[in-house]
Amino acid sequence: MLRPLFSTDAPGPVLSSRNLVLRLPETRDYRQWSDLRERSREFLKPWEPSWPRDSLTRRAYRARVRQGVADVREDTAYSFLIFRRKDEVLLGGVTVGHIRRGAAQSASIGYWIGVDHARQGYMSEALSSVLKFCFDALRLNRVEAACLPHNTASRGLLEKIGFVEEGVAREYFRIDGVWQDHVLYAFLERDRRFKTVLENATR
Repeated sequence: MLRPLFSTDAPGPVLSSRNLVLRLPETRDYRQWSDLRERSREFLKPWEPSWPRDSLTRRAYRARVRQGVADVREDTAYSFLIFRRKDEVLLGGVTVGHIRRGAAQSASIGYWIGVDHARQGYMSEALSSVLKFCFDALRLNRVEAACLPHNTASRGLLEKIGFVEEGVAREYFRIDGVWQDHVLYAFLERDRRFKTVLENATR
């Protein structure tokens, strides 16, 4: 008998909200993941680093799963897949990475949504859950995000949730094969909209 998609013995934290469940990738997710990424290739390509030729192979995916488990064990990153609760459909992903402890207590987030599921409110709900996890479970003080200046959808999403724009980093990431400037955003644990984010994540 197959283990339910949202079973409690997932190899890492499981985040739950009104419409979504977020958990680490598992090998059984490969087909959904590769199909969604392939369908969304042209949609995602302008906003992501160039994809390696083998990026959608089963072998590369298994390496991703192993790395995700190792990252959680070492508390360096948490890479979640986003599933719709009602039908267990994969929608996208969110990664909490570059976790810095000590005096910093901060991390960076990155995210993607499949072309079929964009602009339906899913990512706003997912990021709200992830922020709650970052502040409550990881005990971070600062969560950072960066997006291309012309990515109006992503900038609007971050600002809607409560991220504050802090400036522009020149040639911050190599996106779609080109070094590009990025607008930097941050959300602090003490930000005045924090309570609203927590409420959204638990409805």
